[in-house]
Amino acid sequence: MTRRGRLDVRVVSVLGALLAATLAALVASVALGEFSSPPLGVVATLAGAGDRATNFIVLDLRLPRALTGLLAGAALGIAGAVFQDVTRNPLAAPDVLGVAGGASLAAVALIVFGSGSAVSVPLVALAGALTAGTALYVFAWRRGVHGYRIVLVGIGLSVFAQAGIAYVLAKGRIFEVAQAYVWMVGSLNGRGWAQVWPLVAALVVLVPVLYALGRRADVLALGDDVARALGLGVERTRLLMLGLAVGLTGIAVAAAGPIGFVAFVAPHISRRLARVRTAQGLLALSAATGSVLVLLADLVGRLAFSPHEIPVGIVTSILAAPYFLFLLRRGTA
Repeated sequence: MTRRGRLDVRVVSVLGALLAATLAALVASVALGEFSSPPLGVVATLAGAGDRATNFIVLDLRLPRALTGLLAGAALGIAGAVFQDVTRNPLAAPDVLGVAGGASLAAVALIVFGSGSAVSVPLVALAGALTAGTALYVFAWRRGVHGYRIVLVGIGLSVFAQAGIAYVLAKGRIFEVAQAYVWMVGSLNGRGWAQVWPLVAALVVLVPVLYALGRRADVLALGDDVARALGLGVERTRLLMLGLAVGLTGIAVAAAGPIGFVAFVAPHISRRLARVRTAQGLLALSAATGSVLVLLADLVGRLAFSPHEIPVGIVTSILAAPYFLFLLRRGTA
């Protein structure tokens, strides 16, 4: 067997383990809580054999919340992989480069100054992410977009967004500010089927396109000059992939808020687990890793200090920040 074959087997094996962990975390997230249900009871409920109370807890409360976390984690993991792969910069991620910050600024402004609703806030957050992504590309452009430049511009946009958020919170009334704070840290509390279906639609539409572009990303990883010599439209490919990643980020943030560090660490963990060398393999592993991270973080946030709940975004930041520092010390990031 060739070296490439051995690496592919390892990627498939790790992906299978991650998918199994995702399924286990999903079942645990649905089963565990203030009113716990045995796993077999959850399966029976999903099959339509549960009683009315169990159906309400499982199907109306916990399952949509868990699916929102699973899908948002997958979207963020894929978005982070695309940002890091296309820019060839391990520091690149939508939450580091201001895309999630743009979504947060738009949503917080609507909550504090407008009449934010369950429909309008996600739509405005998506628009904010797309606006920030467009600004990132425009300001980073100088005869092309390079990894170091997009990081510098992204950090500037992130600082601008944080300053805007601080201004909005300083001007708001205490009730709206409290609502905005809960949304800002990333939370799955109260998430329902209205958040699940847009995530499903976005992943079904955008992920196959990104996967099809994976071979182009592999050519792009060889360097702009080599990619152009091989006939690849470098900037067109980079713009398309980054645009799709921004869209995934916007949908995820609109559904669950800006869950910190998942988009950054999921690709790094995936590379360490499988030594993946292809963009398509990295996308699949990062999606599974992101889902596991968000589901486990939500479980910890719900159960560790029960009956009090810690928003999932705080848990992911607490867990991922030391890993980020570890990567910096090892010289990986």
